[in-house]
Amino acid sequence: MTIRHKNYIPDNIEVIGANANNLKNINVDIPLNSFVAITGVSGSGKSSLAMDTVYAEGARKYLNALSTYTRRRITQMGRSDVKDIKNLPSTIALRQRPVVPGVRSTVGTMTESLNILRLMFSRLASVVCPNGHRLKPTLKISEVMDLPTSDEDMGMMTCPVCGAKFMTFSAEDFAFNSDGACPTCQGTGFLKEIEIDKIIPDKNLSIDDGAIRSWNLPGRTLQKDIIKELGVRTDVPFKDLTAKEKEIVVNGKEQKKEILVPTKTGRSFRLNALYENAVMAVKNSLKSTKNENTLARLERFYSEKVCPDCHGSRFNPKLFSNQLVDKNIAEVSQFTISELQSFCTDIMNWLPNEMQALGKNLTTELLDLLAPIVDLGLNYLSISRAGNTLSTGELQRIQLARTIRNQMTGVLYVLDEPSVGLHAANVAGLIKILRELVQLGNSLIVVDHDTSIIAAADYVIEIGPDSGKDGGNVITQGTVAEIKEHPNSVVQPYLTGKADILKHKQTKPFTKGTISVEISDRYNIHNMTAKFSKESLNVVSGMSGSGKTTLIFDSLLPALKDKIDGEQLPKFVQNVDPADIKNIVTVDSVPIGKNVRSTVGTYTKVLDHLRKIFAQTAAAKAKKFTPTYFSYNNKQGACPNCGGTGVITLDIQYLPDMVQTCPVCHGNRYKKEILEIEWQGKNIAEILDMSVKEAAEFFKEEPKIKNTLDVLNSMGLSYLKLGESTPTLSGGEAQRMKLVTYMKHSQKNQLFIFDEPSVGLHPKDVRVLLDVFNKLLKRHATIIVIEHDLDIIVNADYINDLGPEGGINGGKIVATGTPKTIANNSSSLTGKYLKEHLQLFNEY
Repeated sequence: MTIRHKNYIPDNIEVIGANANNLKNINVDIPLNSFVAITGVSGSGKSSLAMDTVYAEGARKYLNALSTYTRRRITQMGRSDVKDIKNLPSTIALRQRPVVPGVRSTVGTMTESLNILRLMFSRLASVVCPNGHRLKPTLKISEVMDLPTSDEDMGMMTCPVCGAKFMTFSAEDFAFNSDGACPTCQGTGFLKEIEIDKIIPDKNLSIDDGAIRSWNLPGRTLQKDIIKELGVRTDVPFKDLTAKEKEIVVNGKEQKKEILVPTKTGRSFRLNALYENAVMAVKNSLKSTKNENTLARLERFYSEKVCPDCHGSRFNPKLFSNQLVDKNIAEVSQFTISELQSFCTDIMNWLPNEMQALGKNLTTELLDLLAPIVDLGLNYLSISRAGNTLSTGELQRIQLARTIRNQMTGVLYVLDEPSVGLHAANVAGLIKILRELVQLGNSLIVVDHDTSIIAAADYVIEIGPDSGKDGGNVITQGTVAEIKEHPNSVVQPYLTGKADILKHKQTKPFTKGTISVEISDRYNIHNMTAKFSKESLNVVSGMSGSGKTTLIFDSLLPALKDKIDGEQLPKFVQNVDPADIKNIVTVDSVPIGKNVRSTVGTYTKVLDHLRKIFAQTAAAKAKKFTPTYFSYNNKQGACPNCGGTGVITLDIQYLPDMVQTCPVCHGNRYKKEILEIEWQGKNIAEILDMSVKEAAEFFKEEPKIKNTLDVLNSMGLSYLKLGESTPTLSGGEAQRMKLVTYMKHSQKNQLFIFDEPSVGLHPKDVRVLLDVFNKLLKRHATIIVIEHDLDIIVNADYINDLGPEGGINGGKIVATGTPKTIANNSSSLTGKYLKEHLQLFNEY
């Protein structure tokens, strides 16, 4: 039928005068009911347009339609810095870094598949009466479950064999975060225990020589003297102590004992000291300390063991009597998503005719829920997999799958880097899901750097041309075909294959040494030996869930640390050869600093040098201003109104909090009298407002500051301001900032481990990252990178490619060697995409 008003439905979201962050009062039309990609180099303003302008305003306008009572209970977005946005639908955002789930979250709870399984086990299962008679599946269970809560027969069944009445388990009883939790581990699936072997790792040492490591903790140094008074020898190897002596050391009761304590003057005094055995020293330290370093030391004495009662399933073992196709809920929770799909067919074949309709209802609901998860390449995840062990990409895809399943229409979805953590093979599934969102009648804005995703978009908006104040403009917009022909486009050479992607001069691997690790059995890895070339760029590739993190962060990293520290290797590591590696640096994309007080200047120590310079001026000396006065984190220098943050937050109840520039210091952070002190014609706030590039020129006669700024410049961070808040930096910027201190010295026998350093990086920024790798390698560093980005993989000296897929279908090294070796290996899925990439750029 003809609907008259269809002719008046707008075609575009109209953004007028956007000024968020570095955006320069831009006007842009964003097509509705389309897949729109926004791209640009790091810091160009992509997220400022997508998240801080379009999403922020869309969410705010939607929430304004709700009652004030409801709004007070929702975290609200403030008004974005834009003159107007027209034709804006209700907006949902999927952020680059989803919140890491707690210890009680699993894939089952996050995908809500466990909710349906709980229903299945309470309504469809075969149950057992108190006398041990197993009942066949019956509709009577559903009937008694649906009785009014006031009915005393609700949930009561009668055994047809012995006539015993018993209460059946409800869906709520199968929740391990509630009544269904294992009473031993409280539904966590594991127990934390102190390991004596970690407290006393070397039994050849005597107590005097430090055999009892827990007595080296703060406040425990007198334990060696106390135990002598208890009759334990401290000058013989621990292994030679009698059973009674060992018992006193490990489990001796707490008691006061008088000891003689010598002082530095040569005198002694008597002290009535408390004896803490080796185990209690750890437990009491854990109760009394909040120091992060001490807590980290204490964690080394503990090990996590699978709960002996629920065997890690988290469920109360009494629930295991309910079965579906001879499987209890713990066994079904071990299924992968693929296996769970097949299990739905088994359930339907197993159920009697009278239960087919109910079974069909529940299995169809479960299959519909699982379908988008499979499309996004997560079929290898088990239902019981802990949520806090998932990668960022896996978390984001679960979030996206939930969104798809809701099948809403007329919504604007804003996705920030959905390709994070995705292997090239998974990107095709992601693109399919993105197109489904649009086909449902939604609009889609995707901020991404992956050229496959950009090439799949209906429309592309490119922000730039560069970062910081050199960005913030719309430099190109149009269809992919139009972008490929546009002379001003920065991404164009990477879409057409004209860019030079080889930035690292590859060297022959293993000429400087070989790092190796042998793993017996850890998650999906079984009997694996992996090798890495010293003083080379090593890449570990493979699909999500193939075992990359297990190999590097769960196995190699702790094994190398234990070897360096002279401790026992993890039980699942058979052997490790560190090849003289003395130190390990892990570099991730986690934001730097916790609040606005952490800035580029404070993090790089530039502000420390700057404070000393200002304190040496004649004006500062006259007023007796020490370096402390030039810190906005101390009361001597901080603006009293904002406390040195430069902003104040106004709580206006049911409206979102307002954050505005401090009216006293005008965002400068300092007291007025501090800003009156100048060096080279500028006060300290004016210097903090400089970019790294500007400051490098300004401090050309101050080598301590100039050297640090030159390193920042060489790492592509010249556009950052010295006073810029570090928590707001992108993942790629944060990683490069963390490397600043390592770029000035030789890194021989140092291992750098990077976890997906390409996160948030434009292909042009990847070239800068590769330059950083080259600088580290010239200083004799060894680099291991877990990566999906093909531009980084093609520059590797040596690759370990894991797979062939994820989960139980992964955990093997399917190919090793140079990029071209991998590209020619038919067993490698990475090789397939690597070959296409090399061919596109004429490097094959």
